[in-house]
Amino acid sequence: MREVIKLNQNWNYVKTFDEQFIKGDFSGYDVQTVRLPHANQELPYNYFDEKDYQFISTYQRKFLIPLGKKGQKVFIDFEGVMTYGEVYCNGTFVGSHKGGYTPFSCDLTEVVQFGEENTIVVKVDSTERDDIPPFGNVIDYLCYGGIYRDVYLRFVNPVFVENIFAKPQHVLQKQKQLETTVYLRNSTDDECVVKVHVELTRDGEVIKTASDEVELNPAELTAVDVLMKDIENIELWSIDEPNLYYVTVKVKQDGQLIDTFTTRIGFREAVVKEDGFYLNGERLKIRGLNRHQSWPYVGYAMPERVQKRDADILKYELNLNTVRTSHYPQSKHFLNRCDEIGLLVIEEIPGWQHIGDDGWKKVACANVREMITRDWNHPSIFLWGVRINESPDDHEFYTETNRIARELDPTRQTGGIRCHWGSEFLEDVYTMNDFTHSGGELVLRDQKTVTQLDHYVPYIVTEYNGHMYPTKRFDHEERLMEHALRHMRVLSAAGDDPHIAGTIGWCAFDYNTHYEFGSGDRICYHGVMDMFRIPKFAAYAYSSQISPDRSLVLEPVTLWARGERSIGGVFPLVIFTNCDSVEIKVAGESLGHFYPDHENFSGVEYPPIVIRDTPPIFGEWGCHWYEGEFVGYVQGKAAAVKRFVKNPVPTTLSIEADDQVLEADGQDATRVVFKMLDQAGNILPYINDFVKITVQGPGQIIGPQEVALIGGCIATWIRTTGEPGTIRVQAASTRLVSEEIAVDAIEEGRYDGK
Repeated sequence: MREVIKLNQNWNYVKTFDEQFIKGDFSGYDVQTVRLPHANQELPYNYFDEKDYQFISTYQRKFLIPLGKKGQKVFIDFEGVMTYGEVYCNGTFVGSHKGGYTPFSCDLTEVVQFGEENTIVVKVDSTERDDIPPFGNVIDYLCYGGIYRDVYLRFVNPVFVENIFAKPQHVLQKQKQLETTVYLRNSTDDECVVKVHVELTRDGEVIKTASDEVELNPAELTAVDVLMKDIENIELWSIDEPNLYYVTVKVKQDGQLIDTFTTRIGFREAVVKEDGFYLNGERLKIRGLNRHQSWPYVGYAMPERVQKRDADILKYELNLNTVRTSHYPQSKHFLNRCDEIGLLVIEEIPGWQHIGDDGWKKVACANVREMITRDWNHPSIFLWGVRINESPDDHEFYTETNRIARELDPTRQTGGIRCHWGSEFLEDVYTMNDFTHSGGELVLRDQKTVTQLDHYVPYIVTEYNGHMYPTKRFDHEERLMEHALRHMRVLSAAGDDPHIAGTIGWCAFDYNTHYEFGSGDRICYHGVMDMFRIPKFAAYAYSSQISPDRSLVLEPVTLWARGERSIGGVFPLVIFTNCDSVEIKVAGESLGHFYPDHENFSGVEYPPIVIRDTPPIFGEWGCHWYEGEFVGYVQGKAAAVKRFVKNPVPTTLSIEADDQVLEADGQDATRVVFKMLDQAGNILPYINDFVKITVQGPGQIIGPQEVALIGGCIATWIRTTGEPGTIRVQAASTRLVSEEIAVDAIEEGRYDGK
C-alpha cells in the first residue's frame, strides 16, 4: 500500500558543492544540520547583495528503508528546489530538475538498499541561470535559494496511481456529474487488469461511487475516465460557502487493494465573459491583490502554517475575493487554504518580461504542465496564466502554452498577463496590467483601447498602482492618503465598467527585489501591507468593502497631528469605513455627521467619507490642538469608535502572536507583532526605538533578536525546535517592556525523523 513520509528533518547542509559529496564524504567542510523548508542563506531585512544567496550548495539526508518495503516502488518527491536540483542516491545520479517553483520526483527503486541505511545528496544551484525561467534578464523580485519547500519519501505498489483529475460537470443542474481521470502507471514488464473504484465523500460519508476495469500495458502510463452520474444534494463551492468534497481512488488487482489516492475538490462553475466574471452563474466583481510568497530574512522558506496565514490575511483582513500568484506557482499549502476559505486564484507560470531561447521555452512549457497537473483539482483556481508576465508577443511559443493548458485542463480558461496594447489575443481571457492612473482623472482605459479590437472580450485588470506610487508605512501622511485613494479610485472605476471583470492590484505585501528596482535598499514598497504583513492606510480601501454585519471598519487616514501635513491640519480628511455615517467630535464637541462619497466613488459598495473643508474649531497655526473622536453609525446606532489624543507619547509596547499553539516538530512557526502605542492604542509611526526580543523555551527567532521599530512596529516569526513545551516571548525597548506571551509547542502525531 501507498505510504508517504515527510522527510524534512535532519538534513546536513554545506554552502558549496564538491564531487566528493556525492559519495557522502564531507571531510574538511563545515556541515550544518538543518530542517526544511530551508533558505540557503538567511538575509537582512534590506540593504544586502542579492548575490549573497546565489551560489551552489549541497543537502544530504540519510534514511532507513525497512526490509518489508522490498518489492515496492520508492520515490523521493521535492515540492520546490531553487533553482536547479541534481539528485544522487547512494552515489548514483537519479534525476534533476530545472525550475524552482514546480515539483519533481526521482525514482530510487533500483538504487536503494532495503533494510539498510541510504543516503540522498542534492546539489542545489541557486544562481540565476539563463536557461531557466524566470532568468535571463532583470526581474523585479528575488528567487532566493535552497530546498525551500517540503520533501517526501513515497512508497507505492509497482502498479500505482500517478495522479487524478476530478472534473465536476453540470454543476448548476440538480443532477451533477463527476468525471475522474485516473492516471495509472504500470511499472512492471507484464500486462495486468485492475479495477478502478472512485468514491465521492464528504465528512466521511460516501455520496456516490463508480468503477471501471482497465487493462494496463507493461511499462506504460494509462489514463482511464470514470464517470459518476446523477449526483444530487451537492453544495456548491463559493467565496462565502467554500464547500469541499473528497475524491478517493482505490485500485484493486486480483481482488487485492494495491493503491489508494485521495484529492479534494469543489463543485463550481467559474468563467470570465465579455460582461464580467460569473461564479456559479452569478456575476461577481473580482477584487484582489497580487502576492509574492516571500518574507523577511528567509525568503520563500516558510512552513505550512505561515503559508496558510497569508491566505487568511488576504481573505479576512483585506476582505479580498481573489489573489494572483505573481509570478509563479506558489505553495500547495497556500492554495489549499484558498480552497478552504473561498479565495479565488489566478495562477501563472514563472517569468517576468523576458523570453529566452528554445531551451528556455522548453522549460517554460514544462512549467505549464507541472503547474496544471499539480493544481488542477483546486476549486479556488479559475484561470491559468500561460504567458510570461509582461512579455512581448511570441505567436509560436504562446500558441503552444495555450495548447498544453487546454489539452491538460479543458475545464478552465487561460489568460496571459500583458502590459502592451494590442498584444495578440491567443488566450480565453485578456489579462492586462493597466498602470494608467497617476493621480489624474483617467483611472482605467476602456478595454477596446487596450486590446485594439472592435468588440469586447473577457477582460481582467491584473495589476495597477505599484511602482506608480510606492509608499512606506512611515511615509508622510499626505502620500499615504493619496496611495490609498489611488487604490480606491481603481476599485470604483472597475465597478462602474461592466466590461472589466475585476481588478487585481499591485500588490498585497512589500517584497525584496534586485538593485535595479525598488528603493535602492532591495525592497519594493508597493504593497498595501509591509513585508511583515502590517497594514498601510491603503489596506483599508480593501478591508472596508465588506458588510458591517460581518465586520466593522472605521479607519480615518490621519495621525491627528497639526503639523504632519504641508501647511498644517488634518483636512481634507479621508475615512475608510463601511458605516452609514461617521460623527466627528473634537474636544468633546460634535462637528456633525459625515457620509460616504457615493458621487465620486460610485463603483464600490462602501465608498470612503471625504471631508474637504476644515471646520472652524481648528483655527490657525499656533492655536490649541484637541483630542479627536470618530464614531461610526450603522442603522442609526453607534457601532464603532476611533480615538486620537492631542499629545501622543509611548504608553504600551504591545505584543501579539498569530497562534497560541504550534506543532513541536521544529518546522512550525508563527508571527509575533510588536507595536509602540500611544494612550489611545494608536501606533506611533515615527518612533525608531530599539527593541530586544527574548525567547524562552523550545522556540527560536527567525531573523535577528535585536531590531529597530519600522514605522512604530515590527514583527518576527518564532519557530519550534523539535521539543514540546511552552515558548515564552517578550520584548523590551529603551522605554517600555511588553507583556510576556506564551505559545505552546505540542507533539501531535508522528513527525519525520522520529
